[in-house]
Amino acid sequence: MGKMQVESALLFETVEQIYARVFRMLKPRTPLPRITVVFRRYANANSRIRLEEGQLRIDISDLLEGAPAPIQEALAFILISKLFGKVPDRRIAARYRRYLNRADVRRTLHLVKQERGRKAFQSPHGRIYDLCAIFDELNLQYFHGLMAQPQLGWSLKPSRTTLGHWDPSHNAIIITNLLDSEKASELILRFVMYHEMLHLRYPTEHRGARRCVHTSSFKEAEKRFDGFEKAKSELKAFVESAEFVQAS
Repeated sequence: MGKMQVESALLFETVEQIYARVFRMLKPRTPLPRITVVFRRYANANSRIRLEEGQLRIDISDLLEGAPAPIQEALAFILISKLFGKVPDRRIAARYRRYLNRADVRRTLHLVKQERGRKAFQSPHGRIYDLCAIFDELNLQYFHGLMAQPQLGWSLKPSRTTLGHWDPSHNAIIITNLLDSEKASELILRFVMYHEMLHLRYPTEHRGARRCVHTSSFKEAEKRFDGFEKAKSELKAFVESAEFVQAS
């Protein structure tokens, strides 16, 4: 089928038919399973796919229910490719990312995440450190005290891979509770908090299909942290320590 024929067919296909066509293209020798597509009220643009007992079940965020057919097709290629351990075609994956990076789509995702998503975390006043005090000190030192304080909190569960993160949808900075310890120096905590504060100062940039989280301005500002090299060294030693590994 030529490109124009495929594009014309897209206009008249149901979502299930799109997945059936893509399945045949990617797995021509595999019998076509029964296909069920369900749009669910997820808090983000998540999608899931599984093949069980001859049925291909796809759960898609209802945020994508109104997406154009070429985007549904791109997602079908991505999900079915991953299901069979294949790398999705880069051009098709880029088409999907460009759609998610559109300003109107990002705005909708942001609002829905605020409404549906829940952000659970512990009080910022920890056993050893007070995140509010750390934030205020860094705010005065690096941002002239002008940064509005977001929600602050320690994570509910220890995380070794995510030491801290900034959630713009819930206006919250969450720090792993592994840093609320005598084993973690205040310098380490200040460095992690400063990094997350920079995300407020230098938001993620979206350029077509690309998403730049740490811009050049972000990286330059991070290097201005007082004791930057020492903080990196201490942080590396801490995350490699036996206490940290066992705790996480």
